[in-house]
Amino acid sequence: MEKVPRSLVLGATPFFCLLLLTLLYTADIGSREVPSSQWKKTDSGASRIEHQHDHLHILMKRLLKGENQTQLEATGFACHYDIHTEVCVFNRPVRIDTLTMTVYAPFNQGMSQASQIIRPYPKEDDKSTMRRISSVQILQGNISPPPPCEYTHNVPAVVFSSGASSGNIFHEISELIIPLFITSRHFQSRLRFIVPDFDIRFISKYKKIFSHLSSYEVINPAANVSVHCFPGAVVGLHYHDNLAIKTMDVPEGYSMLDFRQFVTESYNLKIRDSSQMEKPTLVLISRKNKRAFMNEDQMVTMIKELGFRVIIAQPDMTANLDKFAEVVNSCSVLVGAHGAGITNAVFLQKGAVLVQVVGLGLESLSNITYGTPAIGMGLNYMDYKIEPEESSLISLYGKDHPVIVDPESIASKGYEAVKDVYLVKQNFNIDVVRFRKTLVNALGLLGRSAPLG
Repeated sequence: MEKVPRSLVLGATPFFCLLLLTLLYTADIGSREVPSSQWKKTDSGASRIEHQHDHLHILMKRLLKGENQTQLEATGFACHYDIHTEVCVFNRPVRIDTLTMTVYAPFNQGMSQASQIIRPYPKEDDKSTMRRISSVQILQGNISPPPPCEYTHNVPAVVFSSGASSGNIFHEISELIIPLFITSRHFQSRLRFIVPDFDIRFISKYKKIFSHLSSYEVINPAANVSVHCFPGAVVGLHYHDNLAIKTMDVPEGYSMLDFRQFVTESYNLKIRDSSQMEKPTLVLISRKNKRAFMNEDQMVTMIKELGFRVIIAQPDMTANLDKFAEVVNSCSVLVGAHGAGITNAVFLQKGAVLVQVVGLGLESLSNITYGTPAIGMGLNYMDYKIEPEESSLISLYGKDHPVIVDPESIASKGYEAVKDVYLVKQNFNIDVVRFRKTLVNALGLLGRSAPLG
């Protein structure tokens, strides 16, 4: 038998040792969802567990501010409250019964038992929405005895409800996806989501987001009735504003620019900068009713004359988010009337232009919902304000009606009045000559010029 040179064996030894150590480390930090009857804490792992415990304390503390941080360190439990949301944080072991959605925090046995109820969805100021959200009960203090663990995890839990998801991408991104990013991104995927009011359509629609926020499968309480034990937990999600992140209030100082980068990575979007495009592409969000473009064909003809490749995004195209994200990422300019479809701007490439067509009576709402957020996302933002002659409302009410000449008088009656008139009843007949000027300016923002003539 041929003899292997000693130098080769010795040279390979460090490589195999390194490989073995890597495999052992990977196995050690992997998901440990095992029945508690099989779970044992060994002396050799004590120092590692202590290190993980200290690291978890740091991560949990970043979700709170001021006195709440002090309370968390002293008691292991603290809550943040504002007009939008409640977020409760535990930096010590908890047990979560997914049958009753009860969080047991038995680590303060010296205090009498206390109970509180949280509805883990960030729209506390919207009573109609919150009525659809199931409650989570928190029990702490002298719990004798707490329910035994059936499954033990070595990563913390984040509990939130998807019960208000309705297929509207604006509400889904603004009220759930961005709050999930704010609340959980700094855990670097080392967490487990528990989702009461589990909506499989929502979870499936944003599966790429969930797989980048967590390395573990989402727990549906209705399908996984057990007592799960975690080293810590967060109940509820932080929310800042419409499509917005307040950098000073976020762990790691994340911003909407960081969120757009996270989305780009989650969906593996290839085009990172509009300068990579040889020919400018414009995506036109097409609506069939309510704020629809009645002369869409004329608009498309004019847009093509400016040198754009045009993609008309019909509702069936926008329904498949994974594919439509790539479509939007391929464009230099996104055009749409005020509405949920503009939320797809989160998939735009760096340097792209968002053009929002602002209907009569919708200027303030349009700016709050998409104008200001677009700037926060680092996009070039433009709006095209509809003139009375371009609105279908003029034929419904007449040119001298307060709906046309005094939209503020309608707005003073509240959001429902604005919605009934300006959001529901209004369509647009765009002045293509005037709109052409807006798109010429958009080309200028891209460093391009319009064809002569």
